[in-house]
Amino acid sequence: MRLAPQETRTYLVTAVTAERRSLFQVTATADLFQRTLLDYRGQGKFLLHAFVIMPDHFHALFTPAPEISLEKAMQFIKGGFSFRLKSKHDVWMRGFNESQVSTEEKYASCVRYIEENPARRGLVATPELYQFSSAARGVMDPMPVHMQGK
Repeated sequence: MRLAPQETRTYLVTAVTAERRSLFQVTATADLFQRTLLDYRGQGKFLLHAFVIMPDHFHALFTPAPEISLEKAMQFIKGGFSFRLKSKHDVWMRGFNESQVSTEEKYASCVRYIEENPARRGLVATPELYQFSSAARGVMDPMPVHMQGK
């Protein structure tokens, strides 16, 4: 299978827990999901530009590695977490929502949307105070070069 060039494959994705259970309200579970996300990033499965883990869903802005499809990257994230969690219950709703991001303006808008989510929901006063977010972690992977100036 021939994938589109990596430069055109940056996505804002959202996935929701099964029955919208507040699975990530439990710190240990949110921490496990964050480690899963960062582990696959560390393995080079994708570039991770921004993320937030909310009580019943997550948002991520990422670019899959050249040989990895969006669907495969999401399988690593959702399936990898489900495997590590070892829950007897369904963890995720089927599928995920995605939006392709191809301009600098859209990229910046997505980062803001993701990182401001906990403050908008009243979980923290400022985005940096929310520990399960790229806003609290500092620099993630930089904006893809092809978007700069678009």
